[in-house]
Amino acid sequence: MSGPPIIEAIDVSKHYGSLTAVDHLDISVPSGVCFGLLGPNGAGKTTLIEIIEDIIPPSSGEVRYRGKPRAASFREEIGIMFQQTALMGFMTVHETLKTFHALYHHAHDIEALIDLCHLDDIRKQLNDRISGGQRQRLLLALALINQPQLLFLDEPSTGLDPQARRNLWDIVDRVKQDGKTIILTTHYMEEAQQLCDVVAVVDKGRIIAQGTPQELISHHAQGVRIILPETAVQDKLAGIALETESMDGRLAIHVKDMNTAIETFLQRRIDLTDMQVQNPTLETVFLNLTGRQLRD
Repeated sequence: MSGPPIIEAIDVSKHYGSLTAVDHLDISVPSGVCFGLLGPNGAGKTTLIEIIEDIIPPSSGEVRYRGKPRAASFREEIGIMFQQTALMGFMTVHETLKTFHALYHHAHDIEALIDLCHLDDIRKQLNDRISGGQRQRLLLALALINQPQLLFLDEPSTGLDPQARRNLWDIVDRVKQDGKTIILTTHYMEEAQQLCDVVAVVDKGRIIAQGTPQELISHHAQGVRIILPETAVQDKLAGIALETESMDGRLAIHVKDMNTAIETFLQRRIDLTDMQVQNPTLETVFLNLTGRQLRD
């Protein structure tokens, strides 16, 4: 990804007493990309995003917008879709859009936003009468209403069913095609793999890996998993050093070379009828880098 950064954090740290949430972190986001921030709970990504959004100040370091310190106009020039936003229940969707539209000097055309975010059918609905997916589309429209070139999406599809999530992804894709820069935080690895041009994995306040989704998969999640019924394998792999995992009557076998593994299985007369093959994904990368231990 080339081009000058639209926003960058330079040697940024954030301390809360003896707790270090962000630790001398550098990040540079080129214009026109979807940049994903991934990390387990407590990794520091939310603190980092709030620093970049100018919601909280860093303890040290600086944030630059278009190569300069952020001016007073910065907050009016960006769009933020927060993870949780309270909407006035007595207002309709259209009334809400009109209210936010009046707050900006160079606001987006309301009808164009309604079309982009698929809100026409619910424009007369009260905010407290719309579904979760409809609410997220409205919040996205509100984040876009000031025509920002830099858009922050904080876990935009949390709690949505698969259909509503895919619908939201389609809208975000259209926003990307319009040339806007997006910074996305998400716990859905599939979402990051689908939407992001660049992904940074944050843990313990630092970036521990960064690259395109495919680069990260190639570098940190080599090989594939072959899943077979344990009854098909039994003791036929005895004497072979393989990384395996037992799960509900099935055996997951991690192999680096698919062809060699299949030849070995056939030589040992293992029934491959019910075999499943799982290619590595960003989720594999995430678990390999941050561990499998649950964090609160």
